Amino acid sequence: MNYWKERNAPYKPGQKTPYKVSRSKIELFMQCPRCFWLDVRLKIKRPSSPPFNINKAIDELFKKEFDTYRKKGEQHPLMKDNNLDGILPYQHADLDKWRENFVGVVHLHEPTNLHVFGAVDDVWVDKDGKIIVVDYKATAKDKPVTSLGPEGSWQDMYRRQMEIYQWLLKQNGFDVSDTGYFVYATGTQDREGFNNVVEFETHVFPHHGSSNWVEGVLKDMKKVMDSDDMPEVGVAAMGGPCEYCEYAKSRTKLTLAALKK
Repeated sequence: MNYWKERNAPYKPGQKTPYKVSRSKIELFMQCPRCFWLDVRLKIKRPSSPPFNINKAIDELFKKEFDTYRKKGEQHPLMKDNNLDGILPYQHADLDKWRENFVGVVHLHEPTNLHVFGAVDDVWVDKDGKIIVVDYKATAKDKPVTSLGPEGSWQDMYRRQMEIYQWLLKQNGFDVSDTGYFVYATGTQDREGFNNVVEFETHVFPHHGSSNWVEGVLKDMKKVMDSDDMPEVGVAAMGGPCEYCEYAKSRTKLTLAALKK
């Protein structure tokens, strides 16, 4: 059976078929093991947020731009403007597959039997042949984003996202740089009116990280998946209790109190 083509059924402890976990599922575990357990064991998912369609459109336009220069073997102007000497858009036969949602870069982690995957935005290459993970981001703020927030902030999820992609490519035998880049477009809010135009200011900045943590987290995830005991409500990776669990707990208390009456 081609398990990678099928949607995940609820995880069963001891199952022989590899279980697919996306980059976002790893992030879910990092944020709240209880929410992760409910998702993989019982298919009880967190309430979904509205789709970020504007961000998705900007991602697609960035990809088209960089692909134009990829075909010509030239630097994108943003690379030149940011003095990224010797760095070019990477050309590889599997790039489109690496970018495809629900496919992405894939690795079967044998110690846990987890099929790990994640879809990258882009890949560059430096003059030494090391490949570079690139992530596109878009937002709207009073000032353009020129760097991520301090460690311990909610933007740590962006750091982890990039490092998981780096880990996946390393597992596929690529020489991957520990330095990745964010291409961050900020919509300006200081114009006199909309007039059917939102202007963006784009900055490119590096993230120097390490993917060494991924292996240990996958093993911790597997232990939680194999347990029949739902994890306690813990502290989210970004600090503070999980807001979803806190909401569920508060609502349950109110419901039980109402039923007693």
